[in-house]
Amino acid sequence: MIASSSPHPGSPAASRAAGHPRRRRAEGGGDLRPAVPLGLFYAAFLAAPILVLFVLSLAANETFDRFDLGRYAGFFGERINWIVLVDTLRLGVISTIVCLCLGFPLALVHARLSPRGKAVLIFLVVLPQLTSSVVRTFAWVVILGRQGIVDGTLVALGLPPAGLLYTMPGVVLALAQIDLPLMVLPLIGALGRQDPHLKEASTVLGAGPWRTFFKVTLPLGLPAVYAGSLLVFTSSISAFVTQSIIGGGRLTFMPKYIYDLSSSTHTWPFAAAAVIVLLSTVLLAVTAFGLLGQASLRRAGA
Repeated sequence: MIASSSPHPGSPAASRAAGHPRRRRAEGGGDLRPAVPLGLFYAAFLAAPILVLFVLSLAANETFDRFDLGRYAGFFGERINWIVLVDTLRLGVISTIVCLCLGFPLALVHARLSPRGKAVLIFLVVLPQLTSSVVRTFAWVVILGRQGIVDGTLVALGLPPAGLLYTMPGVVLALAQIDLPLMVLPLIGALGRQDPHLKEASTVLGAGPWRTFFKVTLPLGLPAVYAGSLLVFTSSISAFVTQSIIGGGRLTFMPKYIYDLSSSTHTWPFAAAAVIVLLSTVLLAVTAFGLLGQASLRRAGA
């Protein structure tokens, strides 16, 4: 009989092995050393630039010998800045709602397909991501233009052209198509992990399809809804290329407004203040989505 090489649970060797700090860190998952390179990367290329922008936004003059909050007071004191900021946030909210209305049915269809059908649907959802957003944006210019597919079809039917190019609905359509995978993929993962017996039990207890959806499917999918909404919202309000090309000169959103401040008027401190305001607004939205997601997880686990 071969004796086991592992120490007896009550032996001194076992006590020393269990009490070794390195072993405790490995078993408890508390060793953060593998994350140090990533942390240094984010500190150098994310935190440091944001800190530089914040200091620049506080500069009261070009010699940087006096600092105050005058740039922020000037930003919130002008009505045009409020309009641009609110329009940007409204664009993000509308794009998120459109992606959610399109993405949830797709995720429900995916949950009911065969394995081969699921693979085909995921391929179709991810396929547009293989093309640059610039190319897809210019494709929407062709679709929404005066001689494009939409207006051409309406004119052929004897209807007036829609004129969606350089309008808010046109920007929302383009962003919804570009950001749709960011909403669909989290929903597919969440709905695919749901136990199908829950829906069967709901049906047996007399609940109809809509009641089952609102009482079972939707509550269990809320964490994915919040995750996808966060991804779409942040992507929509920062989509400089799509906002500039589809919106044209008629619509101004924060990314293009900041670009104009820094490149055309060369008001770097004011542009830095606008960046910090936009970043703070996004962080507030991220925090709100995170709190809602945690609350939904607690309700689902209760």
